[in-house]
Amino acid sequence: MKLLVVSGSQRVQSQSNKVASYLAGAAHEFNEMSQLELCRYGLPFWDGEQSSKFDESHSWEMISSKLSSADAMILITPEWGGMASPLLKNFLLMCDLQDTAHKPALLVSVSKGVSGAYPIAELRMNALKNNKIVAIPDHLIVRNVAEVLGGADIITERERNLKARINYSLNMLYQYAKALKTIRTQHQSEPYPKQQEYAYGM
Repeated sequence: MKLLVVSGSQRVQSQSNKVASYLAGAAHEFNEMSQLELCRYGLPFWDGEQSSKFDESHSWEMISSKLSSADAMILITPEWGGMASPLLKNFLLMCDLQDTAHKPALLVSVSKGVSGAYPIAELRMNALKNNKIVAIPDHLIVRNVAEVLGGADIITERERNLKARINYSLNMLYQYAKALKTIRTQHQSEPYPKQQEYAYGM
């Protein structure tokens, strides 16, 4: 099983990418791992045209290949003004359902304070309709992120509880990845009549 971990911060060396690295290292059940730190790829602002994604100055072809080969994803966003990052939302608009449909995703929100719930609600509500990514019921909110997952010698009870929750959520993501792979295989080998007419969500 292949896992793709996507950090949606618009800043390099971000707390979101720190969380991405921790999650990638903790996802032991997946036998292949790759990470994308979106801010390093200069993706274009999505204009609705497929051709714009494949301009030679961008890296979308490589990203599309990683999406296509992945069996599951972790989508990580910082909370900016109570919202998911524009970079992650732009990325999700660019995703082609041929690469992402019926693949499970663990949603992760990162907050420097005690909030972080709004980006999860936003992504569940309106970010997954046409790419047909399946957000699993579990999600993670990493609050006071500067204080956790940094490899400190002394681990607080809050961090122990967070790591236990992370391990559970990664296990659930793996279970969904195995189950949905069966659905994708059947969807390809036994297509529903004229299924291409229902490519987009309602």
